[in-house]
Amino acid sequence: MDWHAWHTAYDDPRSRLARRLVAVRERIREALDDCPPGPVRALSICAGQGVDLLGVLAEHPRRGDVTARLVELDPRNADAARAAAAAADLKGVEVVTGDAALPARYVGAAPAELVLACGVFGNITAEDIARTLDHCTHLVASGGTLVWTRGRVEPDLFPTVRRWLAERGFEELWVSAPDADFGVGAHRFAGRPLPLADPAAPMFTFVGYDRLRRRAG
Repeated sequence: MDWHAWHTAYDDPRSRLARRLVAVRERIREALDDCPPGPVRALSICAGQGVDLLGVLAEHPRRGDVTARLVELDPRNADAARAAAAAADLKGVEVVTGDAALPARYVGAAPAELVLACGVFGNITAEDIARTLDHCTHLVASGGTLVWTRGRVEPDLFPTVRRWLAERGFEELWVSAPDADFGVGAHRFAGRPLPLADPAAPMFTFVGYDRLRRRAG
């Protein structure tokens, strides 16, 4: 999979990705609007080109309050995110080129008031989704928001992810409609984050949705 070329679907407003992006950006805006006055920390796991977070920060009134760390493995996507942040003069944005599965990538930036796990859960196994959600209880600040996505293709794990989040102390704020051809959720962490036990232990192994579908078939 060419994950740089994959982003071109965002340019077509009729595409599923473009419509999902609209929903994700709205959840990001709401999360930033709800943050109390003062500094705001944001994290993006497998950030890609940062079109979701950077697209909101560029025009949001809280942009000056936000320090964000975007972690992306593909160097072309990471470069595109850096260029977008620079073009919008977002001085608080840091783009890290590296494996987003490693909790160590977020040391010093977590727990954060806003954490994005968009485009992640559809590309990893169910077991790794659960493990990543365990780590989100360390990455998301108390009262912070987790915005996540998971496609509604079979096997449809979207309801399962919602249940797993509730079991881990996340309160549901918003989820996309069941008849949408994409899945987006926003959940507030009601617990108290604890330090990571092992920052070097990966949260997940990125498999890719194409390989996962072939396995399921």
